[in-house]
Amino acid sequence: MLAKVTSFALIGLESTLVSVEVDISRGLPAQIIVGLPDAAVRESSERVRAAIVNSGLVFPRARLTVNLAPADLRKEGPAYDLPMAVGILLATEQVSTDLSSAAFVGELSLDGEVRSITGVLPMAASALEHGLTTLYLPPANAAEAALVDGLEVIPVASLASLVGHLHGYAPIQPFEAPLAADDSPPAYSVDFRDVKGQEHVKRALEVAAAGSHNVLLSGPPGAGKTLLARAVPTILPRMFFEESLAVTKIYSVAGMLPADTPLIRHRPFRAPHHTVSYAGLVGGGHVPRPGEISLAHRGVLFLDELPEFGTKLLETLRQPLEDRKLTIARSSGSLTFPANFMLIAAQNPCPCGYHNDPVKECTCTPAVVSRYQKRISGPLLDRIDIHLEVPRVEYEKLSDDRLGEPSAAIRQRVESARERQRRRFQGTTLMANADMGPAEVREYCPVDDAGKGLLRAAMQQLQMTARAYHRILKLARTIADLADSDKIQTVHLAEAIQYRPRRQF
Repeated sequence: MLAKVTSFALIGLESTLVSVEVDISRGLPAQIIVGLPDAAVRESSERVRAAIVNSGLVFPRARLTVNLAPADLRKEGPAYDLPMAVGILLATEQVSTDLSSAAFVGELSLDGEVRSITGVLPMAASALEHGLTTLYLPPANAAEAALVDGLEVIPVASLASLVGHLHGYAPIQPFEAPLAADDSPPAYSVDFRDVKGQEHVKRALEVAAAGSHNVLLSGPPGAGKTLLARAVPTILPRMFFEESLAVTKIYSVAGMLPADTPLIRHRPFRAPHHTVSYAGLVGGGHVPRPGEISLAHRGVLFLDELPEFGTKLLETLRQPLEDRKLTIARSSGSLTFPANFMLIAAQNPCPCGYHNDPVKECTCTPAVVSRYQKRISGPLLDRIDIHLEVPRVEYEKLSDDRLGEPSAAIRQRVESARERQRRRFQGTTLMANADMGPAEVREYCPVDDAGKGLLRAAMQQLQMTARAYHRILKLARTIADLADSDKIQTVHLAEAIQYRPRRQF
């Protein structure tokens, strides 16, 4: 007897159909799984056998062959347990329902319970794309799959309940859960009003948030660099539904989607330690999974103590900072992950942290300072739009009981600037000014003769590259948006130029 059941395999952030073919023939009892299965898939034979028996069903005492097609695609994870079990039940005629328009995913426990898996959102999208109408999956993943409109989602608690549903005597109701209407920002532990002093840094971070620009904070220990960086998410604009779906898909594939959060509504903030591995930052595995760079998509990637990161890790940032995506090459092919994040990096000016500090003397030699600063390459620094010196905060400001401007007020200005950009880029894939390429800069960032003269002088004095020139224009466009100005004025260019580093490393 032969039976076929549809399931899925993950390739990066996308999913493709997998046909689970079950053949039962005469011979000594055995269960063989072919089609490039990994260890978790090979071990599923014992889980499936125990689940069928403990659910009061009959496991065939015959030669059983399971083929996962296409055979040249590697299959990973326990998601094939449920489709294998259904295929065996179909082949043994314990179930006779037409399942040609349905798909199955889920891990089975030994007692037949269906456990949650990862990557359900891209699987659901693939099911709808290929004309399937019904998806049977674990109850814990039902809300995630229901984000895909037009697909009937059936939450299956156990193998026995699924059989009852397919026979019609105990039907399972499709999952229906309307999206929560609460779009209010989360209760952040940090607010800009609690940051004492550093008004020029707050202004620069507002500009960065309004245009999704990259920032480098440099200053002595204890000046507030980390606090300022962690306050940035409180002023970022809310995500649109399409952005939320893209972020949710990444977290679903990475297995980091919270059980009570089927849709991520708030922008990610990722802060990996400088000891993070290459695979942890970039992504990796036989079938690569997203790393911290992709987990920060549409949010913030905060790298504290930037020079302490390995040179290989830092140079890896160059492609995503420029292309807003990350390509991982393997012998079997290459995968592309989205990586449109806002980089905020912090560093001390030297190993002891007090180079050029007016209060505490630096103990580092000039050679040590130079070597420390050169850990960050010029091409990487050139990709950072805003370079800020964060000085120590004076006692008078620290002891002042008055609070600063709250994050909510700053967020309103940021969202207003982002709305201008959304209207400007309507009909394109661009979301913020930092996403613009040379063609968009030429179209949306014209300057008058006075501005051209200022740019010419800046190019000569700061020895700027063509990339830095375009980044100044994009930064000036954001400053103009915050000022509700249709044209880039000289004052906007002047502010953008002052955010460039005064020395080239």
